[in-house]
Amino acid sequence: MPAVHHKLLLEDALHDSPQTRSLLSVFEEDALNLTDYTNKLLQTMQRVFGAQSEMGLATEQLAQQLLDYEKKNFALGKGDEEVITTLQSFAKTVGELNSLHSDLANQMADNMVFPLIQFREKDLTEISTLKEIHGIATDEHEAAMVKYSRLPKKRENEKMKTDMIKEVAYTRRKQHQASLQYYCALNALQYRKRVAMLEPMLGYTQAQISFFKKGIEQVSKKMDNFLSSVSKMTQSIQTQLDSEAEAMRSTQRELLSVDDSIYTPDSDAVSVNRTLIQKAGYLNIRNKTGLVTTAWDRLYFFTQGGNLMCQPRGAVAGGMVLDLDNSSVMAIECEDRRYCFQITSSTGKTSMILQAESKKEYEEWICTVNNISRQIYLTDNPEAVAIRLNQTAIQAVTPITSFEKRQEGAPNPDRAKPGGVHVTGGSQKSAPEPEDLIAPGTPIQFDITLPASEFMDQNRGGGRRTNPFGETDDECLAESDDSLLQQVFAVRFLGSMAVRCGNNQEVIYEAMRQVLAARAIHNIFKTTESHLMVTSNDIRLIDPQTQVNKITFQLGDVCQFAAHQENQRLMGFVVQARDWGDGEEEGEGQTAFSAYIFESNTEGEKVCYTINLAKDITEAKKDPEALAQLMKNMPFTNDGKFLLLESETGDEPDGASQEDLESEA
Repeated sequence: MPAVHHKLLLEDALHDSPQTRSLLSVFEEDALNLTDYTNKLLQTMQRVFGAQSEMGLATEQLAQQLLDYEKKNFALGKGDEEVITTLQSFAKTVGELNSLHSDLANQMADNMVFPLIQFREKDLTEISTLKEIHGIATDEHEAAMVKYSRLPKKRENEKMKTDMIKEVAYTRRKQHQASLQYYCALNALQYRKRVAMLEPMLGYTQAQISFFKKGIEQVSKKMDNFLSSVSKMTQSIQTQLDSEAEAMRSTQRELLSVDDSIYTPDSDAVSVNRTLIQKAGYLNIRNKTGLVTTAWDRLYFFTQGGNLMCQPRGAVAGGMVLDLDNSSVMAIECEDRRYCFQITSSTGKTSMILQAESKKEYEEWICTVNNISRQIYLTDNPEAVAIRLNQTAIQAVTPITSFEKRQEGAPNPDRAKPGGVHVTGGSQKSAPEPEDLIAPGTPIQFDITLPASEFMDQNRGGGRRTNPFGETDDECLAESDDSLLQQVFAVRFLGSMAVRCGNNQEVIYEAMRQVLAARAIHNIFKTTESHLMVTSNDIRLIDPQTQVNKITFQLGDVCQFAAHQENQRLMGFVVQARDWGDGEEEGEGQTAFSAYIFESNTEGEKVCYTINLAKDITEAKKDPEALAQLMKNMPFTNDGKFLLLESETGDEPDGASQEDLESEA
């Protein structure tokens, strides 16, 4: 007899994945069908037993009726003595047959009906009871997880957190124990149901053979071999059941003897694996329930190829929710919930906010999605590629306190191509390779900080204080009198890195991708707001608190600028770099390029438009007629500046301020 191939793995009881739930539903459906079939079979067997019992009563009544013939005083009963004797003989024979029928009915009751009743009342009722207990334990665990997920982040109550962790651990253990008992019972049912089907028929057949043995010995001999084989089969199944039951008991003891930390959320002691290309587990997803209200649902997510799949509990299979190819993932601050991150599709039209259970899961999900977005899974050896890219990302995060001269190991400047001024609609090189734009392992600077000496130089008595708002400070006016344009934008500096060319917008997009990916991989999410002032002479990054220039870029050095194609608040520009420290004359040495990436409170296209206009003004200054024509087409402020937009920094004279937008970096 072949062994059972399908069974519920006790090791999967704790994780309670949709795959296990789906397999569990198959076992439950099988148990339900078995219950229905058992009830109908029992009714049929009880009918057979009833018929046999009725046969015994009928033959007994027949024998009695035959004997009663003698007691009847028939007026014409003379000559009935032979009939009476014959009937008495028949009555004796019928009486003997009646005893055989009675024995047959008793054997049917003991060997056919009773085992099936016992199977129904013991095994099937146990399955039903364990199912109900399992459902209650699951609901209690879900309720505890919902309460745990709602733990406040900003106003964290240690006692409440400790109580919730204990409650989650208790309900998780309770669910685990209930699942193990339920799974064991369902696995054992696969063996017991076969015994339960065979044993009644074995008893019925043996009873019938015993009934006919006294008259038909030959028939009995023909059935012996068959009955013997059936008996051996039931013994073999019983042996397998005993062995499997012992193995399940041993596994159950082993699974219940592990450390209690597996029941406690957010207690991951294992280091984060940043090279995963597949991931699965439960996440909370935020759904909008109204214009401003949201709700969180706990669903099972997993990756399949380049897709993010979602499978609700009880579903047979999962469905795709997002294409991860060329997508972006970033950690976000989300209300009072911890471990939240956002995934945005390549088109930017679809995004979702998810919450992981622990810090380890949170970091691994971000790394996995980032690896998949690079289409690593399509390579011949995706694991090796993921490891190599992770090492490259680690090497790229090099702390730099100021813009210093590039050290050895920087991108080869011989490969840098001279950059041109941004021209709208200009032809670009088609589909350049990433290594042609940015050298692998290029360091990334995530903040601009001034050394103490530079800060003091700008603030001591002889220095100038940059005023981005055109106030009446004499020194500031003297500095900006020759500038026909002043526009200030509130921005957050995300990062800068050396690039290999300055005449291709693709280098800006690639720099954006690498900066955001490095921030996500290394959990660098804090940004500092600055003011980006665009004038007709230069671009300045200003500290809004001290009004100190962090860094200044001459317009002539800005050779390329662009806004992100999907995320409208991301923009960047490429600067043709000279030697920052030695003061060499222009044209000496080798040309290098650096890309600077920002997130603006306004649309990045507006910043790029302002930079483009500043360049147009610079060019128009060379031709008075062109400058006059440009001045006719643009409105002016009271102080003779080009009027483009309202101030984006929230420092208008009337006290108006722009709403503080959440950083998407």
